[in-house]
Amino acid sequence: MPKAFRQLKKITDKKSKNAVLDAVDTLEKWPDCHNIKALKGRVGYRKRAGNWRIIFDVTNQLKIIEIQEVKKRDENTY
Repeated sequence: MPKAFRQLKKITDKKSKNAVLDAVDTLEKWPDCHNIKALKGRVGYRKRAGNWRIIFDVTNQLKIIEIQEVKKRDENTY
């Protein structure tokens, strides 16, 4: 089971979990998405979903978006 899926399952607050899932759904419109920034010192991007961050990478040739992590925002998130 992928790491991001396991992390998502651990979110107990239903409102937060739905916010993360909605944010992931908006990635379907890549590259026309909001609240996305390229990560510094690491390959990939992050998308905000309230206090949660979705870390992902994109293969542009095939438009494949790989969700790598779902983490709660704190000083050690990235």
